[in-house]
Amino acid sequence: MDPASVPEGYVILLLSSSKHVVPVSGWRSALRRSHTYSPQTLDAARVLGLRIAEGRRRRRWTQAELCERAGVSKATLRNAERGEPTVAVGVMFELATLVGVELYGLPPRDLRDLAARESDRLALLPAHVYPRQVSVDDNF
Repeated sequence: MDPASVPEGYVILLLSSSKHVVPVSGWRSALRRSHTYSPQTLDAARVLGLRIAEGRRRRRWTQAELCERAGVSKATLRNAERGEPTVAVGVMFELATLVGVELYGLPPRDLRDLAARESDRLALLPAHVYPRQVSVDDNF
């Protein structure tokens, strides 16, 4: 693609050896869209989002009420309830907690114990992980 042929107000964006012409104002969102998620990640985000929506409705809260309680925008809440994986994990967990969704299938009082056990398990593993040394077979 010839840079001279790019219309004014547009830029060439190089992503993984492919070129895209995008508006100057939209180059950041074009970069964000380039990430793909595994089906398991998408399913997990969707399930959590649906549970947040269900919890909000069971409590008979409007989206505006939950937004106010959580300190998030309506767009963020809509994305969370749709299970968009781009919503920050802390926001998803806060929304879930506010509407009474059990995280990790545990009541809230048991999460602290689980965190302590996981921390103890992690302490048994090496603090740093180094790449394995691969020997090169140069015996031709």
